[in-house]
Order: sequence, then structure tokens, then C-alpha cells
Amino acid sequence: MPKYSIVVPFHNEEENVTTLYDRLKAVMEQVGETFELVFVDDGSRDRTYRLLEEIAAVDSRVLVIKLRRNFGQTSALAAGFDHAQGDYILAMDGDLQHDPDEVPNFLAKLEEGYDVVSGWRAQRADNVLLRRIPSRAANWLMAVLSGVDIHDFGTTFKAYRREVIQNIPLYGEMHRFIPALASWYGASICEVPISNPARTAGKSHYGLSRTFRVFFDLLTIRFLLRYMTRPLHFFGTLGALGMITGTGMAMWLLILKVMTGQHIMSLHGPIFVVAGVLILAGIQMMGIGLLGELQVRHFYTASHRAPYAVDRILRLRSEESLLQ
Repeated sequence: MPKYSIVVPFHNEEENVTTLYDRLKAVMEQVGETFELVFVDDGSRDRTYRLLEEIAAVDSRVLVIKLRRNFGQTSALAAGFDHAQGDYILAMDGDLQHDPDEVPNFLAKLEEGYDVVSGWRAQRADNVLLRRIPSRAANWLMAVLSGVDIHDFGTTFKAYRREVIQNIPLYGEMHRFIPALASWYGASICEVPISNPARTAGKSHYGLSRTFRVFFDLLTIRFLLRYMTRPLHFFGTLGALGMITGTGMAMWLLILKVMTGQHIMSLHGPIFVVAGVLILAGIQMMGIGLLGELQVRHFYTASHRAPYAVDRILRLRSEESLLQ
């Protein structure tokens, strides 16, 4: 069993695949421990998978996972994590904007006892208006909402202990929030500064539209961190407030009717309607909370469905395994 697993998702990165493999292999051989390289082809339409096939055909330390279509970076990482066998797992992008020479810095922090080691792009080479300012704002907000004091949630360049990452379900675009989710499980987290070289080949898959989606992910993470195991506390509170307010308004209208004989619908029709809506909405929110509690129960007895579909897996069997 390898000690380290390096997981790299690729999507249309034919110009970077071979170079990244050569550099990663050289770095990990210098580390001097057993390792594997887990390369995930996330539905590439260029020669990426063909090149990965050629690499896997000559190196038994390379595992290639081909997904049936482009599921997105989070799902590709989930596929890599699920098939990685190392005690320590490191993830990085396949576009060479993460320097393989910095991998030993992550591994050293894991050896010190940290559960999650996150890269920090202190000096970014991205566009100031479209990337750096929105990213800084999102990272600050995420740190405030999650209570995890790190500077860079967005980078994929992170390392994990196997038992930590296996406890975190990944779906949607949640990979950038792994430190926040890991903190919920009590993981110890640290940062290491990393370089952020500009892309020299291929086309970036990131755009301004992704920044807007981060905001909704932030709301999701905030809700998960506070109410993942007790959704009734959130929805029940809103429901109770609605029911109490609506009932109070209805009681006031009833007292007016009894004491003064007023025609409630003609004089206080809007208030009557609002009271009814609040009571019904409160009942609905309570029902949603109870359904959420059922989902939580199902979550802890889940069938562990994967957010991806594997087309094929390639690994060259080593000579040692053939002799056994």
C-alpha cells in the first residue's frame, strides 16, 4: 500500500499532462516513500485520456480513472479520493498552476500531525478585478461564516489524512470548502504559502460566473455547519415564530370581534389574511424541519452514492504483484 496518493483531475489538459507527470514523479521519488499518482480524466474531449493511457502503460504507480462525462472538479476529486489507497492524500490541479516542487512542504506538515494542509496563494497572478478582488472577498466571508481562520479556501492544492477526507461527502462544488467541513469533524488545519504561476498552456476553465455561485455555496456551508444534524432547530424556529405571530394576530382580531362586534373582514381584512398565512407558513416550516430530521437520519445510514460515473480504470500491475 502506498504511503502517499497524489490526486489530479484533468479536463482538456493535453498540453500539460506529460509535463506534470514527469515533474510529479521526480519530486515524489526524491521524497523517498511509496506513492501513487491518481489521475482522473473528467470527460476530456482532447488527447488528455490518450496521454494518460500511455503513462499508465509504463508506470504501475499511476492509476487512471476515466469518467463517462464532465462531472465537474468536485466530482472528479471525489472519484480520485475514493480510489486512492495512500495514508495521506494530496490534491492539485492539472494545469501546472500548482508547482509540484511544493508538494514536500504539504507532506511535511502532515507528518507534523495536521489533518488538513491548505495552500495559500499569497501572491496571486490572476486578474485583479475579475479574480483577485472577488476571491479575497469570498475567502474573508467564508472564514467568518465557518470559523476556520485560513486565507485561501478556493485552491485545490491541499493535503489530507485519509481518515479525514473519507468522512467528508463531496458533491456540487464543495471541494473548495473541505477545510470548513473538516473543521466540523474536529480536524486540525494549517496553511502553507504556495506560488501561483500563470498558465502557460491550455485554456482556463474558471470565469466570473463561478464567483457568483460561490455565494450560494457559502450559504449552504453556513447552514450545514450549524444545522446539518439538527435542521428542525432552524426550520422549527422560523415555523414557531410564524405560528406564534399569526396566532397572536388572530386572537387580537377575535377579541375585537367579541368586544366591539366589528366586521373583521371589511375593517381588518389584510391583517386577517396575514395571520392566516403566517400560521400556515409556520406549520409548513415545522413540517420541513421534521422532514429534514428524517433526512439526517437517512444520511447517517446512507448508501454512499457516488456523484460520478466511472467509464474505466487503468493501472499497470507491478512485477512484485505478478510474482505473488
